[in-house]
Amino acid sequence: MSNIGLIVLAAGASTRMGTPKQLLMFRGRSLLRTMAEAAIASCCDPVVVVLGSQIEQIKLEVHPLALHIVENREWAKGMGNSIAAGMSTLTTINQNLDAVVVVLCDQPFVSSHLLDQLVESYRATRSPIVACAYANTLGVPALFDRSLFTELMTINVNMGAKYLIKQLAEKVSLIPFPEGEIDVDTPAQYQQLLKGTMSTI
Repeated sequence: MSNIGLIVLAAGASTRMGTPKQLLMFRGRSLLRTMAEAAIASCCDPVVVVLGSQIEQIKLEVHPLALHIVENREWAKGMGNSIAAGMSTLTTINQNLDAVVVVLCDQPFVSSHLLDQLVESYRATRSPIVACAYANTLGVPALFDRSLFTELMTINVNMGAKYLIKQLAEKVSLIPFPEGEIDVDTPAQYQQLLKGTMSTI
């Protein structure tokens, strides 16, 4: 077990997609499975996946993997609630974590190498936050130092990790990740993802 934990946020209802985007297929695997496997292959441990909407169906994608499934029955309150649920489980598993990485399940180009880069930058700079830079913004995947665990566990339910990144922008170290702007919220975005992938084959 390392001293860097990781939370995969995958509890949402995918209302704009109309079907669980966690289960959308990309390069032969679901988006959730892709992210979970990248997390496990990274240097982060333990890994927790926070599920909520349609959990019985979605958890089958990750149930056999070496990670911890967190059921957040209050997922509908907002992303901040799911972050808190993930943090509660992580800190119960390992009370001595130095930092935690937060990722979403719908960024298909996140790799274990990128996640390791976040950790390497953190260890080199000791910055309280290491975030990814894309599309003229800073966002997840992002790493948060132990000094921010209380903030993560008490963050406003309607806020995500990006809120903390903005609040502490002057203390953030950056990892360039231009592919980070590619996420999947709508059927049109999913089709663009598939077409982009097919055009590179």
